[in-house]
Amino acid sequence: MRVLSSFLAIAVIGVAAFMLLGVPAGAADEPPAPPKPGPEHDVLKQMEGTWEATVKMAGDAKDAKESKGTTSSKMELGGLWLVSNHEGDFGGMKFQGKGMDTYDPAKKKYLGVWADSMGTYPMLTEGTYDKVKKTLTMTSEGPGPDGKMAKYQMVTEFKNKDSYTMTMSIGGKEGKDTVMMTITYKRKK
Repeated sequence: MRVLSSFLAIAVIGVAAFMLLGVPAGAADEPPAPPKPGPEHDVLKQMEGTWEATVKMAGDAKDAKESKGTTSSKMELGGLWLVSNHEGDFGGMKFQGKGMDTYDPAKKKYLGVWADSMGTYPMLTEGTYDKVKKTLTMTSEGPGPDGKMAKYQMVTEFKNKDSYTMTMSIGGKEGKDTVMMTITYKRKK
């Protein structure tokens, strides 16, 4: 019994010493500093503004369907998130979509979420930016046109400060992706 009492006393003293020496005074009372936008957020900031969007669905030139819309995007939530709203038409129906994109320094990846009036499944994206090619490449998995899970890739290419394009592809057989649509964005003046 005496050995157990001695062991408990040493354990209590050890924990007390760790707490006194290991935690700086007042550190537990200070909230962590909020994150600040980094240079990676400048990539997203390029999309800030109001844009005329032309959506061209894939297909032969005579069969390709085209629709128009307006996208408004703004850096919000302390400059950490690009929040986008899109309104337009799609196949003669009113279409609305919302997106949120950020950069996660822990993962060293861009992250995004997209939801729209054509479905109930949010598209969660993850990707990287190529400074040389000026392209943001995001990937996702979600229901395909046949209802089965499919892999998607969205490549956004920044042309200049007043235009950019996003091409969306779906994973095909034998590792070949099929382009589903291309959206051309031109800054509204």
